[in-house]
Amino acid sequence: MSQPTIRVVGLGPGDRELATVRTLELIRDAALVRLRTRVHPGARDMADVVSYDQWYDEADSFDELYHRIVEDLVSLAIANDEVLYVVPGSPNVAERTVELLLERDDVRVICEPAMSVIDVVCARLGRDPMAAGLRIVDALASIEPFRGPGPLLVLQTYSPQVLASVADRLARDTAVTVLHHVGLDDEVITSLNAYELSSFSRADHLTSLWIEGIRGVGEASEDLVSFMRQLRAECPWDQEQTHASLTRHLLEEAYEALDALETMVSLEERGELSDESIAHVEEELGDLLFQIVFHAELGDEEERFNFATIADAVRDKLTFRHPHVFGDTTVRDADEVASRWEVLKQQEKGRQSVTDGIAWQLPSLSLYAKLLARARQVDWPVSSIDDARARAHAALDRLVTSDERERVEGSSGEDTVAWGDVLTSLIEVAQTSGVDLEGVVRERARQLRDEIRAREPLAEEGPLSAE
Repeated sequence: MSQPTIRVVGLGPGDRELATVRTLELIRDAALVRLRTRVHPGARDMADVVSYDQWYDEADSFDELYHRIVEDLVSLAIANDEVLYVVPGSPNVAERTVELLLERDDVRVICEPAMSVIDVVCARLGRDPMAAGLRIVDALASIEPFRGPGPLLVLQTYSPQVLASVADRLARDTAVTVLHHVGLDDEVITSLNAYELSSFSRADHLTSLWIEGIRGVGEASEDLVSFMRQLRAECPWDQEQTHASLTRHLLEEAYEALDALETMVSLEERGELSDESIAHVEEELGDLLFQIVFHAELGDEEERFNFATIADAVRDKLTFRHPHVFGDTTVRDADEVASRWEVLKQQEKGRQSVTDGIAWQLPSLSLYAKLLARARQVDWPVSSIDDARARAHAALDRLVTSDERERVEGSSGEDTVAWGDVLTSLIEVAQTSGVDLEGVVRERARQLRDEIRAREPLAEEGPLSAE
């Protein structure tokens, strides 16, 4: 017994003359025909054919609609041995119902060749899809940014709302060619920047987009890595560099990037943000990134790591540390995220102490502050602000100075000035006395680390024992 058959034919992307002779003959001779939609120029003369247009209004989603159409077609095929299913365009291009039919094992699906929107667009633009490396993408398949290389032909752009969603996935100034009713009498082909797409109000089921090129992160990263390899191959200075010789450059670029960021933030807070300060941040972050690329290239030459493995490793690590994003963990707020972060780091790295993993190359003040934050995870007694202030005054009183000290109170800005006065005064006194404050604070940091580690076994609860 032969299997029930669903034969699928396409009307082509435009008027009826774009349909093949075989398609027209099959429609004429078929005993049972179903039309997905009449909203297509090629379906104008098919008034006597039953369509699924009414179901579009009844369905809550396209997915529900397409599954319902498929179930109906399968039922008809089983009851009648064969049904002819007519779709706009080509059965093999962007036709979800056909994809679902092909997944079935209870019917035989035969897709007849038909002209697609790809053929019409490429003919109209004079482009060979293979020579151009054309990629076909569904505007509704993802919300992720579009990635290069181009060109891209974006289908399913049937409304201004969909065009707006496409614009959100592109750089603002990306050039986009809107292809509307190509090959028909009312054809419109126009170029817009991505941010203008939603203004094309005539978008319908015969509208698509051509994006010639996309300068995405992937392409930019590949070009930077290739650039670095050329420097290593042709520049004597770059050829002499090692991981060791580059460490000071990495540190310098990090500080310069930090300085540029702080300047930009300060200007923004004062309402004085300028294009120049933004460009400076971009420049300094680029310099810092180049140092990473340099080390990655050295690692690649040594067959140890490369830019791709570095990027993959950090993504995998951060995926593990964000179970509330990539898993089923629920968190209340940012504080809980920060708390769980240290727990996950300890689990991931098998650390025995909350002080493990702290970079001792940090400036001493930053190092001590980081240790103080970790100390609170092991029931370290947290001083009240009054106690801390009293101890600070007591310490200041033990210093021999020639000036009267005045307690500074008031706004946060005045507090910052006061702290600056205290710290710079301490530095001046220490320098006069021949004391290395950096070394003093670093030694205190070592003492605090040892005290934390001594206290850790005594901590009955806290992030270290959390699940």
